[in-house]
Amino acid sequence: MLVGMVQMVQVCLNGSRDAVGSGVVPRVPAELADAAGKAVAAGARDIHVHPRSPCGRESLAPGVLTPVLEAVRAVVDVPVGVTTGAWAEPDPERRVACVRAWPVLPDHASVNWHEPGAEAVAAALLERGIGVEAGIWSGTDGAERFAASPLGPRVLRVLAEVMDPCAGSARRTARGLLRALDAYGAHGRPVLLHGEEGGAWPVLRLAGELGLATRIGVEDTLLLPDGSPAASNAELVRAALRELAPGPSERGTASGSGGSVRSEEGGRLPGGDGAPHGGRDAPPGGNGAPRGGRGALPRGR
Repeated sequence: MLVGMVQMVQVCLNGSRDAVGSGVVPRVPAELADAAGKAVAAGARDIHVHPRSPCGRESLAPGVLTPVLEAVRAVVDVPVGVTTGAWAEPDPERRVACVRAWPVLPDHASVNWHEPGAEAVAAALLERGIGVEAGIWSGTDGAERFAASPLGPRVLRVLAEVMDPCAGSARRTARGLLRALDAYGAHGRPVLLHGEEGGAWPVLRLAGELGLATRIGVEDTLLLPDGSPAASNAELVRAALRELAPGPSERGTASGSGGSVRSEEGGRLPGGDGAPHGGRDAPPGGNGAPRGGRGALPRGR
């Protein structure tokens, strides 16, 4: 099956995984750019990255984020997103301050909705025209919090994140998370479903069955579907596309999850109030700033 015939696959290049003793986990900008280029060549259509300082600490500081975005965008022409996880900056006010200080903007950023300060961080991102991936973790009250958020209709997509690392139970946990999103409401936003560790491949296959976007990369697993070590993010992407190839050709409403969870359509988000639009060639956001991407000028207030 052609790559364009399957749902969107995002590559998560590094995450919080320790790179000590491993040549698989990219950390510095040059390594991240190399990994991103090869993953996109393998079929990834979107990138998620955790910028790290020279000493290896995850950071949202402008001086850490900017070199990563510039290096990655020099070799790829797909959307590039970052984390805003509390582990990178525990203080919510400083997290917001970092977002407002970024001179070069990512296309999107993930916000874990169960974390303190999530609403303020998401609002700061939207104010700057940055797409928001609403991270809804299994085992948290994220789905309920997100359903009550006035920002919900403006997010780029929902990341349904299955934190169950067990291959035997991750699919069941994933279905429970999707039911929760249906029950509480996901504001009609597209859903990207993914798992981690032992649950990464079972959940990816479930995403394929349901026609949902998904992701893979060394942030989520270091192993191929057969249990052998993956040599790179690109190898994981190629394996993911092989796993997804037998899936349904029709995309749209996800069956078996309550009926209201939408697939990733790559279409334009509703406009108004500065809401961002998905895609590299999307129009300017509501604040008049041009979208980020390869060849884009640095943006700032």
